[in-house]
Amino acid sequence: MSSAVQRIRLRPRAILAALALTVLSAPAAPASAATVGGTQTYIVLYRDGASSSGAASVVQGAGGQLVANYSQIGVVIARSNRSDFAANVSTAKGVDAAVATAKFATSLGEDKLAGTDATTDAAATTATPVADADTFSPLQWDMRQIDVPAAHAITGGSPSVVVGDIDTGLDFTHPDLAPNYDAANSANCITGTATPLLPGNDGNGHGTHTAGTIAAAANGIGIVGVAPNVRIAGIKAGTDVGGFFFPEAVVCAFMWAGHHHINVTNNSYFADPWYFNCKNDPEQQAIWKAESRAINFAQSNGVLVVAAMGNFDDDLAHPTRDVISPDTGPGVPRSVTNACAVVPVEVSGVIGVSADGNLRIRSFYSNYGVGVTQVVAPGGDSILQRTAAAPNGRVLSTWSSTAPQNCLRKLFDGAALYCYVQGTSMASPHVAGVAALIESQGTTNPGAVAARIANTANPIPCPADVTPWVPFPSTSNGAGPSCVGGPGYNSWYGHGEVNALAAVS
Repeated sequence: MSSAVQRIRLRPRAILAALALTVLSAPAAPASAATVGGTQTYIVLYRDGASSSGAASVVQGAGGQLVANYSQIGVVIARSNRSDFAANVSTAKGVDAAVATAKFATSLGEDKLAGTDATTDAAATTATPVADADTFSPLQWDMRQIDVPAAHAITGGSPSVVVGDIDTGLDFTHPDLAPNYDAANSANCITGTATPLLPGNDGNGHGTHTAGTIAAAANGIGIVGVAPNVRIAGIKAGTDVGGFFFPEAVVCAFMWAGHHHINVTNNSYFADPWYFNCKNDPEQQAIWKAESRAINFAQSNGVLVVAAMGNFDDDLAHPTRDVISPDTGPGVPRSVTNACAVVPVEVSGVIGVSADGNLRIRSFYSNYGVGVTQVVAPGGDSILQRTAAAPNGRVLSTWSSTAPQNCLRKLFDGAALYCYVQGTSMASPHVAGVAALIESQGTTNPGAVAARIANTANPIPCPADVTPWVPFPSTSNGAGPSCVGGPGYNSWYGHGEVNALAAVS
C-alpha cells in the first residue's frame, strides 16, 4: 500500500479520535430526588453562540450520562433514567432546551403505501466509462429512463468521490456493493455517537436497496448503479425494526458526513421529531434546530444533501393536518401550518426529490410542493404505471442478506439478493448518483452541482387531467391532487426529471 493511500485510509480514524466523547458511568444526582424509570435519550440544545464545553459536568449534575458533545453546533446527546432530567439540565447556563427523543419517530413507510403490498480529496477529472451489461440490467427501466447507460459511456464515476448513504445500514458483503464499499467513511450512528459499521448491520434492508441504486458495481452481477465507480459509505441512522430515525442518530450522521467531507449524502427517510415538525412547539423546535444545525454543518463542509419527499401524497408547501405523528404509537391528528416542516427535505439547501414511474408521471403516493420539489426521479408506481418495461412498476436494487423476510419480491443472482420496492426513497438515490457523476468530472461545489442537476433535468409540465390521482387523496392534508406551476418549474416535478446523460455531457 502506498503512503498516499495509507494517509487517505487513516485520516478518518484520526478525525474520529479527535471527536472522542466522554461517557460517564453513573448519574451524580441522587435517585431519590426524582422518579426513576426506563432510560431515555435526550437532545440538549444550547443557545446560539453558547459554548457546550462544560456539558459533561452539566449532564452529570442533572442526573444523566453524556453520550456525545457536538460542540461545533451546540448540540449534546445524553441519557438518563430520571424523570426530572430535562427540567434539571434546562436550568444550566447556555442551555436552550432538553427533549426526550424516544416517543418521536417517523417510519420509512415503503410497505405502508395505500393500495400496495406490503472525503477531502478533489474528484478526479478522468472519466472511466462502464457498460450496463450485468445480469439484471435489462430489468432496470429506471436507469434507461434517465439515460444512465448513455451517461456510462462517458463516465461511471470516480473512486475519489464518496457518497454517504444515511439509512438503515448497508450490507457491505453484498457482491454488488463490496467492490465500492468505503469502510473508513462508514459509521453506525444509532446511539448518537459514531461507532464502526459491523457485518450484519442492515437488519431492515432499506439502506442496502438505496445504496445499490447509487453505486452497485458494473461487475457482471445483478444490477448496475447510477455511479458504479464511486465509493459508497454506509451511515446507519435508521433502526432495523420499523426504520425509525431518532434525532440523536440524525445529528450524528450529518456531523460524521461533515467531518469526513463526504461529497454527497442520500437521505431516504423522514427524521424526527414528527412527520410535520412544528417550530412553534418548544420540544419540536429544539429538535428541528438540532437537526438543522447538523445538516448545515455538513453543507458548510462541502456535503451535498439529497432527500426523498415522502410517500403520503401530501403538498408539503401547504400542510393542514398531520394524522401520522408520533409514529412510534398511534398518530394524533393535529392541525399544522407552514410553521411545520419535514426534516431533512425542507431544510435550506437540500435537494428534494419526488417520484415518478415508467410513464413519467408523478407516482400516486409521492409528496410534492412548490419550493420543496427540486427534481423528480424514478421511484416506481405499482398502480398507475405498470408497463411492459416495468411489469410490477417497482424499482429493482440490492437487498440485505440479513433481512430477506422484509423483501416481498425477491430475485437472486447466485446467492446475491435483490428486491423490487417503490417509494420516494427509491427516487432520491438516483439523484444522489447523478450528483456523484457530476462531482467525478471535477465540479465539487455543492451549489454548482445542485444547479447542474436542475438545469439539465428534462422539464415535465403539470398534467391537464388529474383524475387518475383522485382515488389516492393526501394522507395528512386530506385534499385532492393539485399541480401548480409551468413546465420550467412546478410543484410535482420541480425543474423536471433528472437526466444523467445531460448532467455529464
